[in-house]
Amino acid sequence: MTDNATIRPQDAAQIEEVIAWALDTATPLNVTAAGSKQTLGRPVAAQRALDTSALSGISLYQPEELVLTAGPATPMAEIERRLADQRQQLAFEPPDLGPLLGQPAAAGTLVGTVACNLAGSRRVKAGAARDHVLGIHAVSGRGEIFKTGGRVVKNVTGYDLSKLLTGSFGTLAVITELTVKVLPAPEKTRTVLVYGLDDAAATAAMTVALNSSQEVSGAAHLPAPLAALSSVDHVGNAGRAVTALRVEGVGPSVTARCAALRNALAGFGAGEELHSRRSTTLWRELRDVATFQPHSDQPLWRLSTAPQAGHQIAAAILRQFDGQAYYDWGGGLVWLAVPATTEAAGHAQVRAALASAGGHATLIRAPASLRATVPVFEPLPAPILQLTRRIREGFDPKGILNPGRMYAEI
Repeated sequence: MTDNATIRPQDAAQIEEVIAWALDTATPLNVTAAGSKQTLGRPVAAQRALDTSALSGISLYQPEELVLTAGPATPMAEIERRLADQRQQLAFEPPDLGPLLGQPAAAGTLVGTVACNLAGSRRVKAGAARDHVLGIHAVSGRGEIFKTGGRVVKNVTGYDLSKLLTGSFGTLAVITELTVKVLPAPEKTRTVLVYGLDDAAATAAMTVALNSSQEVSGAAHLPAPLAALSSVDHVGNAGRAVTALRVEGVGPSVTARCAALRNALAGFGAGEELHSRRSTTLWRELRDVATFQPHSDQPLWRLSTAPQAGHQIAAAILRQFDGQAYYDWGGGLVWLAVPATTEAAGHAQVRAALASAGGHATLIRAPASLRATVPVFEPLPAPILQLTRRIREGFDPKGILNPGRMYAEI
């Protein structure tokens, strides 16, 4: 312990001791690693912090087996450099949301990515973070050390428990070790751009691309005002809306598939083609939500819905105030920013629009005072809320781990 508020255990055994103490004294704990996502979710109702930053480092990496094991606080930047040396990657494309949330870039950790179940544009092809977690070692809120899953893809023992912990925002257990699946990085990346489409036409074009045989690994649409903010010249200087469709793989295949894709999209208008460097920059901007990074006072919503409904939901919300939105995952992911003066961050309008079309919304960025009063995550129906409460009680019966981080009533 380095101060009166923060406890910094050095290994899993010490974490077990800390949780045993917290149980005995009924002391809630704010579980953190680097703290780059502390403002993602509701404010935690705890005066003591459990800092796991000492549990860092890659303990196992077997490129030939496509497996990596690391401590929870291992920086994502360190993992990505190690994988790049072997021309491998985390295929779910974890975003760096630090700058979006007012933190430094490249400060995120492996456990933060997994605990929040974050994924970038490649989710449409590769799945979410939870689809790439092979094994977890952790200490539950009961003070019990446990492990789930394994270190090989074929070992699925306890795999569903790994999925349960992924996306739980540290409310079920303190993770002490993670094993994830890695995959080869593509030899070449290119992006087909289509210019000037409105949101509805862009959704149609993305649907054609994703339903084609060209194995599109990213499909996003930037309306003209947001496209103008890109650092990629063919996007930022286009003067029009830009729809981006990514193709990855070995060189000759990518060339042929891009040509076929441009032919399939000819009816949507003329476009350009970005090669590797520009493609990488564009998809990093989309992954990290770079468009909205400079506006730290602007509440930001992340809407997940059926791809065909995304632009309709955004339009219904933006008719009520002067916000901005762009689309990823073929239209199924909407990043929507509202003016800082919008009452309750447009909570009522967002929830009402989703109620008619289906999906869920997360308030990604807002002042702590607002995150404490507005439901940050999609409100749960009564039966799901009861099930969630039972799961929480099974792992953490006294509610000492990140209390209130996801839902005020749990």
